[in-house]
Amino acid sequence: MKLAWLHYNLDFSRKTHIMGILNSTPDSFSDGGLHFDTAVAIEQGIKMVSDGADIVDVGGESTRPGSEPVSLQEELRRTIPVIKVLAKKISAPISIDTYKAEVARQALEAGASIVNDISGLRFDSEMPQVIAQFKVPVVIMHIKGRPREMQQNPQYEALIPEIMDYFRISIRLAKKFGIPDELMILDPGIGFGKTFDHNLEILNNLEQFTLLEKPLLVGPSRKAFLGRILGDVPASDRLEGTAAAVAVSIMKGVNIIRVHDVKEIARIAKVIDAIKREKVV
Repeated sequence: MKLAWLHYNLDFSRKTHIMGILNSTPDSFSDGGLHFDTAVAIEQGIKMVSDGADIVDVGGESTRPGSEPVSLQEELRRTIPVIKVLAKKISAPISIDTYKAEVARQALEAGASIVNDISGLRFDSEMPQVIAQFKVPVVIMHIKGRPREMQQNPQYEALIPEIMDYFRISIRLAKKFGIPDELMILDPGIGFGKTFDHNLEILNNLEQFTLLEKPLLVGPSRKAFLGRILGDVPASDRLEGTAAAVAVSIMKGVNIIRVHDVKEIARIAKVIDAIKREKVV
């Protein structure tokens, strides 16, 4: 399976790809404020690529549980200057982590080449059209509710089938606007309207999502369910938990891993890939 667009080509048959998380925000759950300064964010993006990131994911609005939305202008102020400079300094594709069509449009004009939409194309009706216009890949993530209230007792009758149905609807919506199948990536949205048990169920059943024949992305990095398993450790102390979730994800068919700790997880993924493929790649 490959993802080819513009001058980029990600060959998932060769290796698992690493998406580095670059939060240009003051309040993200794990690294809020660390890269809020534009110059610091740019340097971190460059470092991520040198550490092994295949994609750099730039976000300007925290979507942690309970977070409040930021204005369009503030999100643009946080992301566009970073993307403009970073696009000239790295060869890896840049994704824009947003559910706002106007942010996506300006980010793509500034040099981003992937849209990572936590709403699965649902929050902004103009998003599919923007993505189709620029002919770039889109990460379609599953979410139940909105970040502000999504963790307030989320319930499902059948978790995996409901996520699958959500994906099918979003895929139809994308195709309706002219986004081709080969530019869609699916993310089951760990921690986005999911309980502790839901997250474990998703990770234990990831292979079911491969039936939709799209590249799979998973983002378990430093999330609260890992902290709970490890004895309520803080986000900064969840590397081993993240690594374990990454190992399971790769063995179950995930193609892209979205993480904070790029260097460590890239090395871990390389070993898992060698075991899975029975050769060093």
